[in-house]
Amino acid sequence: MKNTFSEAQLPVGPFREGDRVQLTGPKGRLNTITLKAGEKFGTHRGDLLHDEIIGKPEGSVVLNQTGVEYLAFRPLLSDFVMSMPRGAAIIYPKDSAQIVTMGDIFPGARVVEAGVGSGGLSMYLLRAIGDRGTLDSFERREEFAEIAKANVATNLGMVPDNWSLHLGDLQDKLPAVKQPGSVDRVILDMLAPWECIEQCAEAITPGGLIMAYVATVTQLSRFTEALKQSEHFSDPEAWESMTRGWHLQGLAVRPEHRMIGHTGFLVSARRMAPGVKAPTQKAKNKPEFSDEDLSAWNPDHMGERKISEKKLRKTIRSAEAAADAKLEQSNS
Repeated sequence: MKNTFSEAQLPVGPFREGDRVQLTGPKGRLNTITLKAGEKFGTHRGDLLHDEIIGKPEGSVVLNQTGVEYLAFRPLLSDFVMSMPRGAAIIYPKDSAQIVTMGDIFPGARVVEAGVGSGGLSMYLLRAIGDRGTLDSFERREEFAEIAKANVATNLGMVPDNWSLHLGDLQDKLPAVKQPGSVDRVILDMLAPWECIEQCAEAITPGGLIMAYVATVTQLSRFTEALKQSEHFSDPEAWESMTRGWHLQGLAVRPEHRMIGHTGFLVSARRMAPGVKAPTQKAKNKPEFSDEDLSAWNPDHMGERKISEKKLRKTIRSAEAAADAKLEQSNS
């Protein structure tokens, strides 16, 4: 039987065993649990029995053994992404929204992404491309790929057949997986996206789009210069987004003191027709840079977030346990 996104068991109706539930407790504190008969959610203010939630509709208020109230909803995808087990740093929902919208990810699109991280962006892309599209995801680390696959299974209740997860470097694997001109969109979330521009250009159809998510100004600068020097793409555009919530209480309506500020830069460019160069844009006093300047942008100089093997094993177990519970629910 073919698994398609339209058949994904996105839960509705009363809470069931195996559901993920987001509990909002006192002072707005959030906790996400997976329902299991006979289990309990323990806090320093008392235990909340899972059986008190199972069978109730979404939007119910449930009490723990000491009378503390919790509001229960199934998590939205943005909630799920922020609370799911993760091995690598995630792309925040605000940036995933920019990628889907500004990257023009449409139903039926043929999309490539690298790397996968913990699968957060993959789920947004799968929703956007629907059943007729394809998503080929490339990840260098097997542990991260396992976590991403488990998170997708937990969220959808299955692993869609139009999602292919490949282990290895994009620049090595992409030419073997995709034919020239067969890709509509390439999304890069990697330390050195400039290393695979030639392979991406060959795979992207004329008019297609390449987009990178990078954390630092030096990465942004080097990637944009590499795009220009390749002569395969239109002039790149770059931006970032910042999100600030608002405090809403009576007439005390004001910005929150905290906000989601810089998480990363997005930069995109369109694939030119083969052999066609983009018109030269007039620039004033274009700065020059040397090989020594470029050496400061190498991955070894930028540093990479390290994660211990112990934490990875724990995260994999947590992600797979949630996936098993969801798949068991889907098959029951």
